Amino acid sequence: MAEAFARAHGADVMEVQSAGVSPATMIAPQTKQTLAERNLNIGDHFPKGMDIIRRQPFDLVVNMSGIPVTLPGARIVEWNVPDPIGQKDFVHRSVADQLEGLVMRLILELRNTP
Repeated sequence: MAEAFARAHGADVMEVQSAGVSPATMIAPQTKQTLAERNLNIGDHFPKGMDIIRRQPFDLVVNMSGIPVTLPGARIVEWNVPDPIGQKDFVHRSVADQLEGLVMRLILELRNTP
């Protein structure tokens, strides 16, 4: 969800890639539905593991796993966001609200940083 918000609202200040420490095999239908309600289409997205992105340099990494992550040269930002997988629709919507707020704050920070 964070990737979708960042791509939709912050393309002017960031290139976004998303990966997980233990990626799912597919994007949950509830996640797709929650984002579709916000006019965000993630039809071309798919879960990726950290091994794919570790080959690339990053300036900033947002970690929501709760597991320490390091990437040489990258600023690591920790977001404590619950995983909504397997939860009711209202939990997905609540997590989407939280993520959208965090992403928007990060975008504003990046826009205001020289």
